[in-house]
Amino acid sequence: MPSLLYTPAVTPARRRRRRWALGAAAVLLLGNAVAPALAKIPILGDLLPAKPVVRKLGPTAPVVAGSMPEAQFLQLLNSSNLQALNLACREAVDFGFDQRLQLLQARLMTAAPAPQPLSVVLVNANALLTCLAPDGALAVLNRYGPRPGLEQEQWWLMRWRAARAGLHHAMAAEALERLAGGNLARLEALPLPLQLRKDGSLETLPGLDVYAEHLLVLGRDREAATVLLAGRMPGRVAAERLQRAVALLNTLPAPERDALLERALDQAAAAQAWGLALALLEDQRRLLQAEGLWAGRTEQRWQRLSQRVDDAYSEWQLRRQDPAHAARTAQLQQQLRSPRQPGGHASSLP
Repeated sequence: MPSLLYTPAVTPARRRRRRWALGAAAVLLLGNAVAPALAKIPILGDLLPAKPVVRKLGPTAPVVAGSMPEAQFLQLLNSSNLQALNLACREAVDFGFDQRLQLLQARLMTAAPAPQPLSVVLVNANALLTCLAPDGALAVLNRYGPRPGLEQEQWWLMRWRAARAGLHHAMAAEALERLAGGNLARLEALPLPLQLRKDGSLETLPGLDVYAEHLLVLGRDREAATVLLAGRMPGRVAAERLQRAVALLNTLPAPERDALLERALDQAAAAQAWGLALALLEDQRRLLQAEGLWAGRTEQRWQRLSQRVDDAYSEWQLRRQDPAHAARTAQLQQQLRSPRQPGGHASSLP
């Protein structure tokens, strides 16, 4: 037994045994319930401050002709120039510089801290979209509460872009509902940007059709059909919307769906969309057959239209460049345009 004046040397093995004995005694005294807590008690080494780890930032991208030099990029990361950061994001995406993209995404989240005017918030969110960070764009937009009017429209439009890019269809649908304000006709007149084409032009689609697409993804087919039927644009667009609505309204009585297809045929004919008209007649034939109704008239209309279109179009192609046949060319063009004329594909059968 050691005295107070003498402390025996503590070997590593003895130190381990003493630590085990202390832990075992505690478990015996306090019960097994304390074992997990004791397991979390750090040993002496865990309490000592860790040595600092020095990490040097290496090259963020390979050297590629036309890309931003490394020193210039690192300097840009310390700036708050949103326009320059946006251009750097575009370059990083084009060249596939993943590390730079991540660094730029992180910088754009802190480059313009709140509060900021809406113009800055929109530029910041747009840059994050360019940087393939739609959730970051949504977070930046959430820092700002837009005022009613133009501010709200701009804010909701950018929120739709971010939600669509992040595949948040419910959020995107909500944004378009807010932009519509209860009047779906507003969405029909709102061209929404979808993507940049290779030639630099912007591909757009009316907000009405985009809204219907989001509803379809969400499984809200009947609502999507209602949206499509709310359109007022004539011609081919109307015919295509009616065709899609009929396909979605498969529980609607057959006579009502047939009436919608007739409306679509009129619009296709007005736009001289003969391929679409033939497809609509085929839809009508399948509908009638599925309901056990006579589809002979529709089949005959399809055959008559097909033959008439082939014949008239071929003759029109031959004569349209010859001024001597201007009268016949106009007659053929009218025949192609007006299927409900006597002898047209939609006229009553004899």
